[in-house]
Amino acid sequence: MATSSAWKLDDHPKLPKGKTIALIVLDGWGESAPDQYNCIHNAPTPAMDSLKHGAPDTWTLIKAHGTAVGLPSEDDMGNSEVGHNALGAGRIFAQGAKLCDQALASGKIFQGEGFKYVSESFETNTLHLVGLLSDGGVHSRLDQLQLLIKGSAERGAKRIRVHILTDGRDVLDGSSVGFVETLEADLVTLRENGVDAQIASGGGRMYVTLDRYENDWEVVKRGWDAQVLGEAPHKFKNAVEAVKTLRKEPGANDQYLPPFVIVDDSGKAVGPIVDGDAVVTFNFRADRMVMHAKALEYEDFDKFDRVRFPKIRYAGMLQYDGELKLPSRYLVSPPEIDRTSGEYLAHNGVSTFACSETVKFGHVTFFWNGNRSGYFNEKLEEYVEIPSDSGISFNVQPKMKALEIGEKARDAILSGKFDQVRVNIPNGDMVGHTGDIEATVVACEAADLAVKMIFDAIEQVKGIYVVTADHGNAEDMVKRDKSGKPALDKEGKLQILTSHTLKPVPIAIGGPGLSKGVRFRKDLETPGLANVAATVMNLHGFVAPSDYEPTLIEVVE
Repeated sequence: MATSSAWKLDDHPKLPKGKTIALIVLDGWGESAPDQYNCIHNAPTPAMDSLKHGAPDTWTLIKAHGTAVGLPSEDDMGNSEVGHNALGAGRIFAQGAKLCDQALASGKIFQGEGFKYVSESFETNTLHLVGLLSDGGVHSRLDQLQLLIKGSAERGAKRIRVHILTDGRDVLDGSSVGFVETLEADLVTLRENGVDAQIASGGGRMYVTLDRYENDWEVVKRGWDAQVLGEAPHKFKNAVEAVKTLRKEPGANDQYLPPFVIVDDSGKAVGPIVDGDAVVTFNFRADRMVMHAKALEYEDFDKFDRVRFPKIRYAGMLQYDGELKLPSRYLVSPPEIDRTSGEYLAHNGVSTFACSETVKFGHVTFFWNGNRSGYFNEKLEEYVEIPSDSGISFNVQPKMKALEIGEKARDAILSGKFDQVRVNIPNGDMVGHTGDIEATVVACEAADLAVKMIFDAIEQVKGIYVVTADHGNAEDMVKRDKSGKPALDKEGKLQILTSHTLKPVPIAIGGPGLSKGVRFRKDLETPGLANVAATVMNLHGFVAPSDYEPTLIEVVE
C-alpha cells in the first residue's frame, strides 16, 4: 500500500521505530477500592499488580465512560463498543445513545427516510417495536422507546405491538417488573386515545433474541418464534403477569426469562409479525442486534427454520453493521468514524496482528477500526478469531479462552512478523456479567496469566507493552448505596451488580524496548480512552494527527 501525503505520519523526534508493541485490552477491568466484592483485587494477578505497584510514571488511570467515550452524560456507563471505537479512533465521536437522543429531541428521527419507510405500513398494518426494555443505557433506553411510540402514534400508527426483552444485566435483576408496568401504563393511555397498542411477546435478553457474534442461533430462534410466529412455551393475558410469574421459576432471573407471548381471550397471540407490517428494532447498540437483523432482512437465510418469512418494512434504530449495510434502513445515521489509528498505521507500513475469542473478536477488529469490517491491507494485517464456548453461561468455564489468546499473541510476537500485536481478553467482562463473584475471581486470574504470557514474549524480543481496558465491571460486583456501602434488597439480600461500572480503567506501559525517559504526562486534566491511539502511535515512532486526542506520554531527558 503506497502512502499518500494525506496519510503520511511524521516521525517522532524522540522515539524510535521498529519495536514490537503488544497492545492488551482487558475487557471489564476497572479500578476500584479493594474489598470482598472487587474480584480483580481478590484474584491472584501478579502480572497486573507488578505494573501498578512497581512504576508510578508508567501506570495511571483514564476515563472509560460518559462524555469521554461520546455518551450523553457522566451517568452513562461505558461499553465495549464505544470503548474500542475510542481506543482505535483517537477521537471522541457522539455515540449511539447520544445520536438517538439528539434525533428524538429535534424530531429529525421522524423526518428521515427510515421512519418514512416504516410509516408506509401505519395505515393498514401494525408497527412492531423489538428491543431491550431497560433504562441501563448500554443497549437501549426506556425513555427513547416511549418517545418513539408517542411520535409514531402522533404520526399515524394505529396498531402498535411491543416485543420486550428483559434486562437484569445492565440494571438490577428484578427491575423488569417496574419497566413493564411503566410501559403498560403508556400503552393504556394510547388505547384510551384510540390506538391499539399492546405488548405482544417477551423473554430474557440472554435467552431470547439478543445473541451476538453467531454464538448461539437458538437464542435468536426463540425470539423469532415468539415475535413472528406468535409461538412460545408460555402464554399470558398481560406482560406484567408474565414477568412476575416466570421470575418465580427456580433459578429464574431477568436475563434468562423463557420466551412468552401475550394472547387474547380465545388464546390467540395478539401480535405476530405478518406480511405488510413494519418492524423497528429500538436498540441503539449494535452487537446484539446483528443476528436478529439478518433473520428479519435476509431472504437467503439458513441459520434456523424461520417457518415463514414475512414481507415487512424493517428499520433499525441505527445501522448495526456498516460493512454489511445491515439493516439497509435505519432511523438514525451512525457516527462516521474516519481515519482510525489502524488505517494510519497500515498506510505507514506497520504490520498488525489482532486476536480475541468470538465474543470480543469484533471489538478488537471491527469496532477498533471505526465500525469497519475487513482489512486495511491484507499484506500487513492478520486477524485471528478463537471460537468461544457456546451453550453455557460464562461462569461455568470462567477461564474462557484467555490462555489460547495469550498463546496466539505470544506466537505472533515471537514470529517477528508483526510490529503490533493487539488482543482483547474478555474474561473480566463476560464472567462479571453473570454476577458470579467466585467465578469472576477465577476469570481475572486467567486474564492475568494471559498477560504474563504476553509480557514474557515481549521481554524476549525487547519490545514494548501497553495494557489497558475498555470499561469497568469485575472490580465492583455489588450495587452501592449513597454512602458507598453494599446495598441490600427488601429481603435483606445483597444486590449483585452485573453491569459495567463508572470506574476509571488502568493503563500501563513498559518492556525492555521502552525508551528511557518515557513517562505518563501529569498535565492532562481528564485523559480517557481516546488518548490511547496517539500514545500507541508515538510508541511506534510516529506523531499522531493533530486532531487526535493528545498523547498520554512525554519523553523526559
